[in-house]
Amino acid sequence: MEESQRQRKIASVLQRDLAEVLQNAATHGGMRGVLISVTKVKVTVDLSVAKVYLSVFPNEKGSELLKGIKSNSSLIKHELAQRTKHQLRRMPQLEFFIDDSLEYIDKIEQSLKGKDNPLDNPDLLDKRKKS
Repeated sequence: MEESQRQRKIASVLQRDLAEVLQNAATHGGMRGVLISVTKVKVTVDLSVAKVYLSVFPNEKGSELLKGIKSNSSLIKHELAQRTKHQLRRMPQLEFFIDDSLEYIDKIEQSLKGKDNPLDNPDLLDKRKKS
């Protein structure tokens, strides 16, 4: 089912404001040098849940940062509600996930450039097949 105009509008508002909130929290929270970007926000049809996909650089800090964000989700939701009080009546429940698509693309590029190139060595394909 395709997203409605309202879902897309709410998702873009949340994405923009969440990026600012999370980046400010990271820099003031002692995590200097960590870049957090909100890659995608998907809002459900009833506008009650927003799935937020985060990209974290460096990748090693992702799981640690996700734990911290999930434990402080009520504070993040409150901060977002303050920022969007003139645009949204109700703040959706926030669910956070790590977006690993950039890491996945990087692994594919490294495989094609490096010694693990399946085009040069077809034997590598057997170990990569899903069971």
